[in-house]
Amino acid sequence: MNTANKMSVKDIDVAGKKVLVRCDFNVPLKEGVITNDKRIVAALPTIKYLKENGAKVILCSHLGRPKGEWLPEFSLAPVAKRLSELLECEVRMSKDVIGEDAKDISATIKEGEVALLENVRYYKEETKNVPEFAKELASLAEIFVNDAFGTAHRAHASTTGVADYIPAVCGFLIQKEIDVMGKALDNPVRPFVAVLGGAKVSDKIGVITNLLEKVDTLIVGGAMAYTFLKAEGHNVGISLCEEDKLELACELLAKAKEKGVSLLLPVDHIAADKFDENAEPVAVEGKDIPDGLMGMDIGPKSVELFKEAVKNAKTVIWNGPMGVFEFKNFAGGTFAVAEAIAETDCISIIGGGDSVAAVTKLGFADKMTHISTGGGASLEFLEGLELPGIAALNEK
Repeated sequence: MNTANKMSVKDIDVAGKKVLVRCDFNVPLKEGVITNDKRIVAALPTIKYLKENGAKVILCSHLGRPKGEWLPEFSLAPVAKRLSELLECEVRMSKDVIGEDAKDISATIKEGEVALLENVRYYKEETKNVPEFAKELASLAEIFVNDAFGTAHRAHASTTGVADYIPAVCGFLIQKEIDVMGKALDNPVRPFVAVLGGAKVSDKIGVITNLLEKVDTLIVGGAMAYTFLKAEGHNVGISLCEEDKLELACELLAKAKEKGVSLLLPVDHIAADKFDENAEPVAVEGKDIPDGLMGMDIGPKSVELFKEAVKNAKTVIWNGPMGVFEFKNFAGGTFAVAEAIAETDCISIIGGGDSVAAVTKLGFADKMTHISTGGGASLEFLEGLELPGIAALNEK
């Protein structure tokens, strides 16, 4: 996917223009109160740039999955309130997205002002990418800025549809994702190491296949490692294992060999007799896991092996934990790998989802070069797939 030549907000004159910005304000709410405003804060550089350069800024986003129903708990009103505080100016909130209220805002908004439309997913037409809806939304503005990487893999009206009617460019958030992740995949500083974890091989087939073409070392941890170990002929006890993916795992192991990629699997384990937070951790030496036990984390020798591989890297991409990091007794492997990546002088990219939760929870977030803002989107990006929300942007 060639992303380097997409236009950004800096390549276009925004002064005096109405600019529709697709943000990712899908924030966690508890009883109408935002419990984490990181996504709102992440959108500020683009919003402030537009504001300072005399644009009339109209923001839009989804929140949750109301599936076309006007459910009050999915209203973006708390986001408008928080934005007003962060920008130190009133952010007008529209009661609708393409109705009278939105049109009134579009007609009366002044240069440097910021407004927010209601949840785009209150309309069924949003996720179905209905052209009439996208056209109505586009008619509110003269320029479209997509800054929501977290939904860039979805071809919805507010992520790709509007780009059919008005010029489309990316904001700073998406630009950073394209720059950092794109360069790592297309022209990495070597040695290039990918660390993949998580539960299922099936979730990561595309990522593994794509990365085997590019990396020098591929580290596989988490429950998906047990499928590979079983494919190699090892006993995995009662560990999570995808029996229907054993043949595929064999093919991937063979492909790594053929490409000269060092594919590292755990050489020892921390196991338990049940999947439980309070289960007693059992150290298992060697690759085989005894009957009646399930692998819950990588063991100390695996930690050293993986740390050594990371230590020599110049580019590291990490997606997925090494064990059940939510359980304190089985978080050691994930912690050690996060620490090793944080301490290595390399370009470190944390690719969405659980890995982001892990580095944040473990306190290493500020030591990483780049933390991707999109779970599904970053996975598809790592697979080398074209993301509709980026494909729709104008070329330079």
